Amino acid sequence: MATIKERVQEALDQIRPAIQMDGGDVELVDVTEDNVVQLRLMGACHGCPMSMLTLQAGIERIVKAHVPEIAGVEAI
Repeated sequence: MATIKERVQEALDQIRPAIQMDGGDVELVDVTEDNVVQLRLMGACHGCPMSMLTLQAGIERIVKAHVPEIAGVEAI
């Protein structure tokens, strides 16, 4: 069975094309012991005023749907 980190990476790989269409990207940095996903926003996403909305409403929702044990998602 895949680890939590592997399952999170699979979820990110599914949504990455949509993020890249807007000139951005997202990198999985880590999954903490308390199941918080740490991401690095890159490209157009880095510093974009809408990036927190994308992170919470889009990325976090999709990751939690694929990996229900995730407590949350944060950008570092």
